[in-house]
Amino acid sequence: MAQLLQFYIGEFMNLNFLLGGRKMEEVVYYGILSLIPAILAVVLAFWTKNVIVSLAISLFSGCLIIANWNPWIAMQDMFSAHLFVDFTGSSNAQTIIMMSFVGGFVALMDQSGGAKAFAGAIAKKVKSRAAAQVATWAGGLAIFFSDSGNSLILGPIFKPVYDRLKVSRAKLAYILDSTSSPVCILIPVTGWGVYIMSIIAAEFENLGIQASDSTTFLQAIPYQFYAILALLLVPLVASSNRDFGPMLKAERYTLENGPKESELAEETITVESSDNATAWHMIVPLIVLFATIFIMFISWGFPTQNVPGSKIRIALTSGYLLASIVMGAMIIRSKIMNFTEVIDCFVSGVKKMAGILVIIILAWGVGSVCSMMGTSQFIVDQTIGFLSPALVPALLFIIGAVVSFATGTSWGTMAILLPLGINMAYSFEVSEIITIAAVLSGSLFGDHCAPISDTTVMSSMAAGCNHIEHVRTQIPYAVLAAVSAFIGYLIIGVTQSSAVVALPIAVVILVVLYFGAVKLFGKKAEE
Repeated sequence: MAQLLQFYIGEFMNLNFLLGGRKMEEVVYYGILSLIPAILAVVLAFWTKNVIVSLAISLFSGCLIIANWNPWIAMQDMFSAHLFVDFTGSSNAQTIIMMSFVGGFVALMDQSGGAKAFAGAIAKKVKSRAAAQVATWAGGLAIFFSDSGNSLILGPIFKPVYDRLKVSRAKLAYILDSTSSPVCILIPVTGWGVYIMSIIAAEFENLGIQASDSTTFLQAIPYQFYAILALLLVPLVASSNRDFGPMLKAERYTLENGPKESELAEETITVESSDNATAWHMIVPLIVLFATIFIMFISWGFPTQNVPGSKIRIALTSGYLLASIVMGAMIIRSKIMNFTEVIDCFVSGVKKMAGILVIIILAWGVGSVCSMMGTSQFIVDQTIGFLSPALVPALLFIIGAVVSFATGTSWGTMAILLPLGINMAYSFEVSEIITIAAVLSGSLFGDHCAPISDTTVMSSMAAGCNHIEHVRTQIPYAVLAAVSAFIGYLIIGVTQSSAVVALPIAVVILVVLYFGAVKLFGKKAEE
């Protein structure tokens, strides 16, 4: 009787074979069940708006299927076969340490007042409406090390300048939002770059791809169409002095009446800093950061030799450490903070990275469990008959845009879609570089303009603009960049061209769409 019961339990635990799982040459293929972790991650992210919970449940679901529906074994495997293994991997351990140093450096930079002094020096030279907008854009490019720091620093400084020149706070919020995440995602030495490279490295290791994660990130930069187009649209709008839709209404109202009473009463975020802070408190540490990185690169044979990702992480970590030490010494010397306060500030920045590190580790786990289940291979097998490989980048861009807009997080969307995209690119034999860039662009869209995105909220608060007003006025401009980027990915997929061809075409499309929208729905605010 006991043997018969054991037989039936075993058959029940092997239910996945009836639903598509099969064993061939010691490799288990789980059929349609392999989609469950990826689908759960997306659906739960939509529903809960919590990426950590979504990724954790997604990871456990995959382990549950692999463990033949035994939750006890699944829980053990989730830690022993995935989280612990991913956490202790050499490149992943480097990433965790490096991200901690990035957090400490950003906290010191935010609190030193150097970036605020740098932006203030720019603001003093602004005399016209167009110049104010371009100066804000330039300041956003310069303050690239933190997406939230960008808005928090520039918003309070330029707000009185915009009020004086009668430029709407909605326009200020739009420019702050358009020069925060879109800048950070293009630069490898930011927390964004480190995070993205960590996911790329994990997937390349799973697939046996020998390419460097850092080199791949750098090669993907010209293909990040949405980030580039969103950045280029700002000076185009500022220099043409033409708007359309809700932004035109906001600009006209401000020209006639000045800031709204509700905006004047709006509670905003300000950055407190000492009067002793100067722009050099930002400039000198950044010089130390880049000098350290490039000196180490050159010592390893750059640019004639390829520098492996492990050494690049060593260079970045060393650069952030030395830059933090120099900045801490300057802060103490200027009596902005004492030694204890500097240490506490650095540690607080490290602590703020805890949530991001949890997302990274869970993303590694979901990627490894999907790889083990053959998720990407199943997708390829099911779609190879009707989905052209040329459409993969454009399709992933659309999916990323929808998921990120619904969840309000680009990091969570990248954690979900980057492993899937890399695996699909590998299986379809399309460019991993272009596919990665498409996922990054789609993921950025939601972070840029979703109402529940933290950077969107931060931009409206820092500009003293009503949040819904900011979202309403910004979305039409973000959609122009998104449509242009989508067409760019279609062109690059169908023609197999490079960014040298596709990016200029996407820029031309953006210019045509913008002036077409202005022609149909807007004009100069003064008219």
